[in-house]
This record gives sequence, structure tokens and C-alpha cells, in this order.
Amino acid sequence: MFTAETISVGTELLMGEILDTNARFLARELKNLGIAVLRQTVVGDNPGRLADAMRCALSRTDIVICTGGLGPTEDDITKETLAKVLGVPLETDPEMLRMIESYFRARKIPMGETNKKQALIPVGGEALPNENGTAPGCYIRHGKGCVALLPGPPGEMKALFRKELLPLLKDYSSGTLVSHYVKVIGLGESRMAELAYAYLHMDNPTVAPYFKDGECYLRVTASGATEEAAERIAAPVVKKLLRLLGVNAYGVDISLAEAVIGLLKDKGKTVALAESCTGGGIGALLTDVPGASDVFGYGIVSYSNECKEKVLGVNPDTLKSFGAVSKECAQEMALGALALSGADCAVAVTGIAGPTGIGNANPAGNGNAVPARAGNAGSAAKPKASEKPAGLIFICATDGKRFEHIRLDTGRNDRGYNRTLAGKQALEALRKLLLKPEMRR
Repeated sequence: MFTAETISVGTELLMGEILDTNARFLARELKNLGIAVLRQTVVGDNPGRLADAMRCALSRTDIVICTGGLGPTEDDITKETLAKVLGVPLETDPEMLRMIESYFRARKIPMGETNKKQALIPVGGEALPNENGTAPGCYIRHGKGCVALLPGPPGEMKALFRKELLPLLKDYSSGTLVSHYVKVIGLGESRMAELAYAYLHMDNPTVAPYFKDGECYLRVTASGATEEAAERIAAPVVKKLLRLLGVNAYGVDISLAEAVIGLLKDKGKTVALAESCTGGGIGALLTDVPGASDVFGYGIVSYSNECKEKVLGVNPDTLKSFGAVSKECAQEMALGALALSGADCAVAVTGIAGPTGIGNANPAGNGNAVPARAGNAGSAAKPKASEKPAGLIFICATDGKRFEHIRLDTGRNDRGYNRTLAGKQALEALRKLLLKPEMRR
């Protein structure tokens, strides 16, 4: 198997001003060719450090792909640096120069003298035309592998890679890799890994656990001479993991929202939402999925207690006795959304997103925001209003007769994290409700 390394060039990347999406794209494309990416390097617009990065990469891997630094300004130094590292001069590619001149002519923009340097190519290299910009790429065979230079703007880079570089890289393909993600919720990463332990030390396919924002994944990656062959190797393991993890595995290569919408459609049900601390985030998760309108029509953001009372019909005595952040309030919010919408089921969420909790001065507050746990609402003693910390969230899903409660106590003063986790757990409460046996009428 050929190995590869990517080098992303640009001081703006090191300063965090832009996100390096190019490295991610290239890693996926190379994986599909059966080329293993061993390292991803980011280096600024400094010729010495860039030269060091290139020399190291060329000494330890077969294929090196650099993105960025092909522009017309003085700090665009990728081609010049590579030429020095390889010990070859630069020469003007006449066809590339004509393409650059044509690019400016078509847009009726004067072409600067500095743009001519973009037509320079290291001797022995092959220019890769850029139909979307003025910076052509470059391909040079090196040892048993190659070096490729691609423009930095992602739109230009992706188009040039697919049209020009990808056909050249197929010479180095040793088959292909396919990956599938078994998605899990309701289990911690360590428990999931324990259950799947027998599969975590395989060679082909490989199985690796991941954790992200309240969910766990098992990535199953198989290699084969063709995509079809790799799929045949991966499929049995994916099926075994699904059986092993049972109800906690909600799908393969899909989001939790997609899984929930699929369940709603399968059962011919519709859902309504009542959101407080998530501020419409659950509705956004659902409507990210095409076809969500078939099962979702009502979403109420009841951020204030007044809205909870007037729109959802939450009893003022409930707010006074238990507070807006309570199991009781979540249940009444869900029932209110159910009655208002006429949907088959409803989900409600209320909590303290953070960064502060609720003190004695505001015992019924909500959404403004400490031990990290997630469990059923009845699994812990009810906190006093003055003790409600950031990250305390109550969720209720109901069809009017059955209820699924979840209480979260994240222990984090992180508003974004708490809202994200609340949204996913609200969908999980709905999924659990839908998976319960139907009640006899």
C-alpha cells in the first residue's frame, strides 16, 4: 500500500483564522484509493519551515500533496520552495500562461505582472490546469511516488483534484477502503468498547470506537481490491455489531434525526416540539433531513414562563412549586404541544444551558444558565430550585398516554455543549417512545 502525507500551507491556518477543510477532503479521497494518509502537516508562509516540512515528508512517505501558497504574491512560496528542495529550476509553462491571461480577459480585469509567476512550474513537473482560478497545480514524479501542488481555496482545490490529479493517483491505488459508522446512543464509550471488545483487534476490517457530543460510533473500515470486495468484508461485521449493541445502535451512516424521522414514517406518526433552553435547535435537527415535513409540523419555542403558560398551558402552580426547570414542567409542556398541534406525539425540553445556574433570586428561571450524568428523571433526588446548576435539563416525550423522561446533569458550564446534548437526548427520548410496544386501546 502506498502512503501519503498532506501539507497545508498558510499562516492564516496556524493563526486559526480559517479551518483546514482541505486536509479532511484529501484524506477521504486518498482513503478511497487505498492510499494510507500517515500525517497531516500545517506550516506557515515561511520558506525555511516549509522546506523542512517538505524534506521530512518526502523522506518518509510515497505521496506528498501540498495545498496553498500558489498565488501571485510574495508570500506564495510553495512552488519556489519545492523547486529548491528538489534541486530543479522553475520554468514558464506557455499553456498555463495563456490560460491565466484568458482568465483575466474573460472577466475584463487587468492582469498584473505578478500573476505571470503562477505559470511557473518546476522542471520535470506536469502542470494541472485550474479552470476555476489563476493558480494551476503541479504534479511531479518522485522516487516510486509523486509530489502534487494544489491551490488553497477549497472550491478550486477540490475541482482540480477530481479532474486532474485523481486520474494520475490511480496509478498508486492498491485497491480501496470503505468505512461505515455504527451509531450508538445511550451507552458510554467505555461500555460500548467493552461490548465490542472482540472486534477491536481485527486486521480487516478494523473496528475503532469514537465519542462525540453524547453519541458513540464504531467505525468499521475494510480494504479490498474493489469497492464491492471491501463492502463484502465490512458488511458481516457491521451486522454483528448491530445485533450486539441492540436497541442502543440506532443506525449505520445516518444521523439520529434521520433515524427518528425514519421511525416516525415507518409507524405513520407525527411529532410536535416544545423547546425552551434549546431555542429551536431540535426543530433544526429534524428539518435538516429532507422529507421532515411529512412527520413534523409544529415547533413551539417557549423560552419564557409566560409563553409556557399562555401557549402550552403549563399550570402556574407547577412553575411556582417545581420551577420551569423540572420534570413536571417538561411533561406539561409536552402535553400542551400535543394538544395544540394534534400530532401523534410530542417532545419537550427545559433546562439551564449556562454558563450560570439558578440561584435563590430566580427560582423559576430557565435556559440562562454540577456532576456529569445522564439518566432517567427519577434516578436522582429532585433538586431544590436554589440548587439547580448549569447543565440541568429535563426532557419528556409522550403520546398522551405513555411517557419517556430523561434527566441530564451534564456538570458543564458550556452553553453550546448543553444545548447540543439536550437536542440529541430529546430525539433519543422520542426514539425510545416510538420503540415501546403500542398500548392497547
